[in-house]
Amino acid sequence: MSRPRHWDPDGARHGGTPTYPWRMAPAGYFTRRQLRAKGLRPGGQDVAAQIMWRSRRSKTGARVAYLYRLDRAKPVRPMTPAKAAALAKANRARRTCPTCRRDAGYVLPAHLGTCLTCAGHTALAA
Repeated sequence: MSRPRHWDPDGARHGGTPTYPWRMAPAGYFTRRQLRAKGLRPGGQDVAAQIMWRSRRSKTGARVAYLYRLDRAKPVRPMTPAKAAALAKANRARRTCPTCRRDAGYVLPAHLGTCLTCAGHTALAA
């Protein structure tokens, strides 16, 4: 049985970074999203390994997801009142139509730049 295409646990072919195929990473290594789901963050640690897989979307023909060690991860910093206020202000700006100055109740479509009512899509706005 031959090894998978992206199997390089010692990092000899991929710049010193241990590389594993899709769904074959060793235990204890997680992506940023997986760490966040556990209430953790990388906490300044360097990339410990990577996962590579073939993809037609990429110009190079392969995509990469970086992995971090769970034992070096730190807890996510708590949301402060100032951060919460800034986030609410940014989200409110994404929902406010520049033409009629109303809160549309949804994030405005970037391709229109206005709410559906101002863009003339009355059938969709109802």
